[in-house]
Amino acid sequence: MYSFQPAHVSSTQAAPSQRAFQRVSVNVSGRLMLATHEEFPCSVVDMSPGDVAFSCLGRPAIGERVIAYLDHIGRLEGTVLALSGDGFAMSINATDRKREKLAAQLTWIANKHELGLPEDRRHDRLTPRNTRAEIIFDDGRRYACRIMDLSLSGAAVDVDIRPPIGTAVRLGNMRGRVVRHFIEGVAIEFNSVQSRETLTEFL
Repeated sequence: MYSFQPAHVSSTQAAPSQRAFQRVSVNVSGRLMLATHEEFPCSVVDMSPGDVAFSCLGRPAIGERVIAYLDHIGRLEGTVLALSGDGFAMSINATDRKREKLAAQLTWIANKHELGLPEDRRHDRLTPRNTRAEIIFDDGRRYACRIMDLSLSGAAVDVDIRPPIGTAVRLGNMRGRVVRHFIEGVAIEFNSVQSRETLTEFL
């Protein structure tokens, strides 16, 4: 089973290019926004809580600030460290607490197949054009959120709150429950498989 451990770096070896964590290969897709506000689909080649390498058609400059929205993980931002033939590597700007959460999430993703865990989605992901939405609780409370990942069976949303696992919520007209927390928000599993017509307001 894989777990993230800081890479050992002696005082004589320490240099800006040394990584604090060893990267691990993970199968994660998402979208990138460059400093020019251009957006590109991307996939993670390998990743650690401190940096990440992407395969992507976008070609940022070294030192450029990039924002990434990754499936299962959420929003990351960082600075481009190096370019490769089909992508680039960037540092991840995060607090120590956020890195700890990211390490736990990456460990889960890296070990998912070894542990025989099911995939999070039973249906193909859809690309929402309208990403702004609200999470609505049974008591009427409403919180603005941004849809990061949407399928007929669930959604991942970027939101400031972390309701307990199992909490009943509505996303638009779709009822579901919170099934997972991640760095930037929560994952919601719908109570029933939705039709594409139901998702029209987002698509």
